[in-house]
Amino acid sequence: MGVRKMKKQCTLFSPVFGQVIELKDTKDPVFSSGMMGKGLGVEPSEDNIYSPVNGTITMIAETKHAIGITTEEGIELLIHIGIDTVKLKGEGFNLSCQVGSEVKVGDLLGTVDFSFIKEKGYASTIMLILTNSIGKEMEVETFVGEKKAKEPIFVASWEEEANENGKAKPKKKDYQLLAQEIIASVGGKENINNVVHCFTRLRFYLKDESIAQTEKLQSMSGVIDVIQSGGQYQVVIGQEVDVVFDKIIQQLGTLNQEVVEEPKEKNPLKRGMNQLIGVITGSMSPVVGIIAASGIIKGILALLTLPQLGSIMSTNSEIYITISAMADAAFFFLPVLVGFSAAKRLGGDPIVTATIGAFLTYPQIVEWGMKGKEMFEIGGLSFNFINYTYSIFPMILAAWLVKVIGNKLKEWLPSYLKSILTPLLTLLLVCTITLVVTGPVIQGIANLIADGITWLVSASGWLGGLIIGGFYQLLVIFGLHWGVVPLIAQQIASTGETPLNAIISITMVAQGAAVLAVAMKSRKTEMKELGFAGAISAFCGITEPAIYGVNLRYKKVFISGLIGSACGGLITGLMHGTMYGFTGSLIGFSSFFNPQHPTDLHSFYAFLISSAVAIVVSFVITWVWGYSDDMTMGQKVEKKKRP
Repeated sequence: MGVRKMKKQCTLFSPVFGQVIELKDTKDPVFSSGMMGKGLGVEPSEDNIYSPVNGTITMIAETKHAIGITTEEGIELLIHIGIDTVKLKGEGFNLSCQVGSEVKVGDLLGTVDFSFIKEKGYASTIMLILTNSIGKEMEVETFVGEKKAKEPIFVASWEEEANENGKAKPKKKDYQLLAQEIIASVGGKENINNVVHCFTRLRFYLKDESIAQTEKLQSMSGVIDVIQSGGQYQVVIGQEVDVVFDKIIQQLGTLNQEVVEEPKEKNPLKRGMNQLIGVITGSMSPVVGIIAASGIIKGILALLTLPQLGSIMSTNSEIYITISAMADAAFFFLPVLVGFSAAKRLGGDPIVTATIGAFLTYPQIVEWGMKGKEMFEIGGLSFNFINYTYSIFPMILAAWLVKVIGNKLKEWLPSYLKSILTPLLTLLLVCTITLVVTGPVIQGIANLIADGITWLVSASGWLGGLIIGGFYQLLVIFGLHWGVVPLIAQQIASTGETPLNAIISITMVAQGAAVLAVAMKSRKTEMKELGFAGAISAFCGITEPAIYGVNLRYKKVFISGLIGSACGGLITGLMHGTMYGFTGSLIGFSSFFNPQHPTDLHSFYAFLISSAVAIVVSFVITWVWGYSDDMTMGQKVEKKKRP
């Protein structure tokens, strides 16, 4: 049996009185080339802008020069008013519509002062673009010439597969196409030095960020937001980031994994900070998922050993020891994972670096490190072995040394000796330097920092919880929260617990409660979908979909979440709650059980009470003050380009 097809058609009506022209005749090369999709242009002769279709408004640019509408037929229409008018920053635009509104053909969307636009030297051409028509076999007909507002000017026809009821099959997301559009919008493969991803973001290291089309990316279906921070061009995707990342890597093929040049920054201190943040992020992002999963397993094991639950599992049983080993492996061999990841980020040899990590976690080296065995003594100065399991910072520096020393050896050694002597000498030199010099120094500093943070949070009690709880999610906006992950790891390695992460966990709960209030209060279908998806994600420990999808676009919702997390953090600090793993939010409940003392439920009670406070406060403030369907949804919050 052949595949059933059904004919679909979409008609665009003129949004203004004016002259209709073919898309190829417009003056903007991005649109005229068809790069953004099929469509047409209109030279306006009046200031009123009317809806050209029936549908739902899904996007309004912060600068008001662009409107996105999804039609009843599933077409994603972009109304782009003027050329380069984004530079006017909304001046001359007075839109009366809002995101989430249902519109019909001829509904007034707002007014635009086209005389003012022309006085400022910008073309006033209105582009109507079917952004999801790229790659679609579609017949189009444009009715050029002078047309009145609400008069038919463009007809698109195409076929779609139909189901047994004769209705069009729901379209699956075309990740291949999305990846293609993202690559093109960041300047193409030739502008990409490297790309990594975390839970929700594609993190590009670009040669020139200025040629990336940020506005175009922000208007794409499948992209939540774009952030430029820490030397990275971050494209926020959400939960499907790993699928999009895989498609991007397929299309990019082999990349030079070395970040050749970070974005220019005159201030050397800022430049150094940007580079450091970029390296830490690139090194930690790929391994955080497995660390979080391991933390959940450890917490569940602790839960199963609770006498209050009848000690379902014994700590001496084979199954407990086996599963515990699965969870401990990521922490014990963390230097191997971080070393491999850091080498890929820096452009060194990942295998040599991972081998150095394996050397630092070699059983005999670990045993000597735990005993503080002396290596040698020079002039009364004793050099001792130390334990590197759970360590992060020494391996990041080791990865850098592998790159530097490896590159120098490749320059100095004759070609017939490179393949043997380069890894041999690199391994010997970096292992020795790390073991004798850099490892003890960096690990000592890291331990001091971790211990200092632990003391500060514990000593400050409610004040530390209030401040960290109230402001931590601001780091997420800039993507700088990854810089905190090594500190949490260091706390766990040093003391076996992390009071810092206990407070951070509450901030995720609060933002989830705030977006949940939006979902439950709103009568808009799209807002409910965004809200419930963001809430589930936040309660699972990932707040970006909630923050970028809803909370930041309604600033009061984000603020409501901050107030709730400040209250929850205050309770956590007041009760001196702590965690024993990386996971956070509601899904991380098991990490509040002490694996060494299963009967100690103090931190678990702190988690329950602070989570309840954060949820109630965030939810109520959002419901009463933070959100209503009458509010206008902003496209994004202005962010600094540098952290």
